[in-house]
Amino acid sequence: MTSAWRLLQVVAAAAVLAWNCPARAATDIALWHAMSGELGRQLEKLVSDFNASQPDYRIVPSYKGNYTETVTAAIFAFRSRSQPAIVQVNEVATATMTAAKGAIYPVFTLMRDENEPFSLADYLPAVSGYYTDAAGNLLSFPFNSSTPILYYNKTMFRDAGLDPEKPPQTWPELGVVAKRLRDRGVACGFTTSWPSWIHIENLSAFHNLPLATRANGFAGLDAELTINNPVVVHHVARLAEWQKSKVFDYSGRGQSAEPRFQNGECGIFIGSSATRADIRANSKFEIGYGIMPYWPDVRDAPQNSIIGGATLWVLRDRPREEYKGVARFFSYLSQPGVQAAWHQNTGYLPITRAAFELTRAQGFYDRNPGSAISFEEITLHPPTENSKGIRLGSFVLIRGVIEDELEQAFAGQKGAQAALDSAVERGNKLLRQFERAGPDR
Repeated sequence: MTSAWRLLQVVAAAAVLAWNCPARAATDIALWHAMSGELGRQLEKLVSDFNASQPDYRIVPSYKGNYTETVTAAIFAFRSRSQPAIVQVNEVATATMTAAKGAIYPVFTLMRDENEPFSLADYLPAVSGYYTDAAGNLLSFPFNSSTPILYYNKTMFRDAGLDPEKPPQTWPELGVVAKRLRDRGVACGFTTSWPSWIHIENLSAFHNLPLATRANGFAGLDAELTINNPVVVHHVARLAEWQKSKVFDYSGRGQSAEPRFQNGECGIFIGSSATRADIRANSKFEIGYGIMPYWPDVRDAPQNSIIGGATLWVLRDRPREEYKGVARFFSYLSQPGVQAAWHQNTGYLPITRAAFELTRAQGFYDRNPGSAISFEEITLHPPTENSKGIRLGSFVLIRGVIEDELEQAFAGQKGAQAALDSAVERGNKLLRQFERAGPDR
């Protein structure tokens, strides 16, 4: 009885102690992002699932506007020491983030410091390679990545006597098919979104051509643009020629072309693989899918496409405990099941081959024709120095310059060679300004 009484006293004391010492609160970790609408809801779900999976850390997402607004907010917050631990940054700002050496906490260093399992070999080279340094170390965490694919209106193909199961695979084939559609009364043969991303950046990578010297900027800030080469000039000249008869019809910058395909105005559309779900939801016809076209007379084409999208960057000068949670969060995001669900629910690429294999085993690609094309494109061949990605400073501004010159070519105000020569001259001035402002100068 005495032993039993003592045991009860110990249990009672422990209960009182537990009552007076509440459980340690989870550490909050701020994540600033640029995802709105359905993508924002998917991100909220992803974060909520992570928070529910463990009691120690709570990711707190905050929408800060578009990519430019989000990174600008983070920069100003860093100056006032109120920065988040994680910020989502689009791929073309990678050089800008890399140059801010004192502000960023490289992902490979973070994972090593926090003893979280991490192997770069698990990630797709065409995705991770865009965000590594010269030594192959991952600087930011790949999050939402997409690549251009071809969409076409199968109903229009049938009406024009075209095989609805055979999308055009080369640019010459695309020209023939689009002309056939025009001859049958379709208002616009084909159009595209994101002009520079598709017709300059991905065109160059898919044909294994350098966009710029110094390994597209990966090897140094002293890179110079090379987009006025014969292949790109020929491509832009052909688009300008097609523009006259609306075999190709320019629709503007960004995603402004997408509604023209959805409402049946254009028979073919080349745009981001991540818009696939949106196109399916808003189109009232049967949709077909194909790879991004290539010029068959270019020796190494097709090589592999490159990505767009964004990554998660970790910022310095946050409490150490937050970084433990960030590393745990990145490990969670890398799990095949988590990554496969993100890929399937958003249309973004899986960042690991394991997530792709799991998605295939689950029958997702069989149930959703065309959904594997983006993965097949970026893994078509191992990335080369020309198709790994782009690491050029001020590239948001350079894209604007390129698109300005493309618009003049499409409008017949400049020849293709003159337009691309001007894009190179103007773009190089921006590169030199960025180089002079670099931290090593």
